[in-house]
Amino acid sequence: MNECYYDKRMDFFYNRSNTDTADEWTGTKLVIVLCVGTFFCLFIFFSNSLVIAAVIKNRKFHFPFYYLLANLAAADFFAGIAYVYLMFNTGPVSKTLTVNRWFLRQGLLDASLTASLTNLLVIAVERHMSIMRMRVHSNLTKKRVTLLILFVWAIAIFMGAVPTLGWNCLCDISACSSLAPIYSRSYLIFWTVSNLMAFFIMVVVYLRIYMYVKRKTNVLSPHTSGSISRRRTPMKLMKTVMTVLGAFVVCWTPGLVVLLLDGLNCTRCNVQHVKRWFLLLALLNSVMNPIIYSYKDEDMYSTMKKMLCCFSQEKNPDRRPSRLPSMVLSRSDTGGSQYMEDNNRGPVCNKSSS
Repeated sequence: MNECYYDKRMDFFYNRSNTDTADEWTGTKLVIVLCVGTFFCLFIFFSNSLVIAAVIKNRKFHFPFYYLLANLAAADFFAGIAYVYLMFNTGPVSKTLTVNRWFLRQGLLDASLTASLTNLLVIAVERHMSIMRMRVHSNLTKKRVTLLILFVWAIAIFMGAVPTLGWNCLCDISACSSLAPIYSRSYLIFWTVSNLMAFFIMVVVYLRIYMYVKRKTNVLSPHTSGSISRRRTPMKLMKTVMTVLGAFVVCWTPGLVVLLLDGLNCTRCNVQHVKRWFLLLALLNSVMNPIIYSYKDEDMYSTMKKMLCCFSQEKNPDRRPSRLPSMVLSRSDTGGSQYMEDNNRGPVCNKSSS
């Protein structure tokens, strides 16, 4: 019967895997990684909170697609939390961790990846339902969207907890991997192959939907009444999702390939030298998504800009203009604030008195 090592600290497993966590995490490299990681995490928290708030505030976004987009932003916010926890429990600190704390550290990262991946799959289903009927939005009810969101997080939590539930090498020390010293190599192979296959399937599905939308839009546009912008909306939404998916695949694939090589016990691949930089690349994905939303979606950009305008003027009331020349006044969809556009000063927010 194999001996189990539940009571050991992580230095025992790192020493067995010949992983150096001290020398490589000192000096300039450590400062660069921590500074870049801290900046990214702060931006992730702020920008994804802004996306979620924009979806809540603007009634134009009260549709299944945008609810799922907000959930993707929530997954990116969760990824920021996982990276913050990682930064405080990595490097030389890694060897002092208990087995349970190390499982928590890695489980948070695994859950954040699964949440984003599953959410993109759900968005693909939603887009398929709407596109096949040539509608801008699907007819999913709020109850069904809520159930889908709960499903996404249930899957994410379960996948993050799988190693803790037993698929590890604590009782079979010879099966331990190098990058994840208490993860079994068989689990790394399953984890990476399943994610890479999901990437491939999603790319194929989204490309098929995109080509279908493009073909239908070109055929129906000359014969469809309504504004040009409305006819182009399904294509615009698909381009947004395709860009998000492309960034997701580009940022996560290198790290997954490295984990796969480690799971295959590739001793000549030098996976230890690139793991930190590929982790930062994965972190960059959560930074890019809010930028993609605002760049690709004019309504999202406008809403976020107005919210920042309101926040800025609330913090600096003395900077509000004493006179309002040539302003165009319009009430927002929510009716909570009035947004005014000054030809000289740009967007101005004025709280309603009611």
